[in-house]
Amino acid sequence: MAELEKQPVAFITGGTKGIGLAIAQKLYKDGYQVILTSRHAPNEETLASFVGENDSTPVVLTGSVADSTEVKDIIDEIFSRFKRLDVIVNNAGITLDKLILRMSAEDFMSVIETNLLGTFNVIKAVTPYFLKQKNGVIINMASVVGITGNAGQTNYAASKAGIIGLTKSVAKELAGRNIRCNAIAPGFIETDMTAKLNEKQRSAILQEIPLKRFGQVDHISETVSFLIQNDYVTGQVIEVNGGLHM
Repeated sequence: MAELEKQPVAFITGGTKGIGLAIAQKLYKDGYQVILTSRHAPNEETLASFVGENDSTPVVLTGSVADSTEVKDIIDEIFSRFKRLDVIVNNAGITLDKLILRMSAEDFMSVIETNLLGTFNVIKAVTPYFLKQKNGVIINMASVVGITGNAGQTNYAASKAGIIGLTKSVAKELAGRNIRCNAIAPGFIETDMTAKLNEKQRSAILQEIPLKRFGQVDHISETVSFLIQNDYVTGQVIEVNGGLHM
């Protein structure tokens, strides 16, 4: 048990694909016991991507971050099993893009509930444990559109802008107990989401990016590592966007 408690523990929501999976793989490689959440059980290929990096085994817990009861149960289970939690990465998120004239209140709230309320639920559930530990790192996934806005994404942009405000407020509340909270605002990263763009859309986006290329998931996972390691950074939003809107 003593050896188990020495290994740092990281919890990543939405960690079974895309940016979340890249973050999970990076922290696993760095020696963390990795715990992932997903609404559905991951496939074997996802789990196989972790094999051989360290002696622990990734743990996948199913549940919805939008459900505060499910979130609390997950956090309680993590501390019951591992006796500690060092890092949480709030990555789970959805999109439901529509022009505002066609967007219903249900369309708006479904994105808010997963992206913004889900982030709040995780922070709320983990805070008593972090206060008792007198340490902890919280990293929230925002977005470039939470800063700039974007036509057809009023729900998504609002959720990500809310995460930025949440991040800064939590950082101020918890800094006195050595708990840090930061956000990452990715630009256009090569994921399944950007893979759906057609060539005309990709070309138009690239014209707006000074570095003239999309980012890679590793650019985000490396930023997560930086925010974990640098213990004098809190309340910040790190933009990883190739110079977009600089």
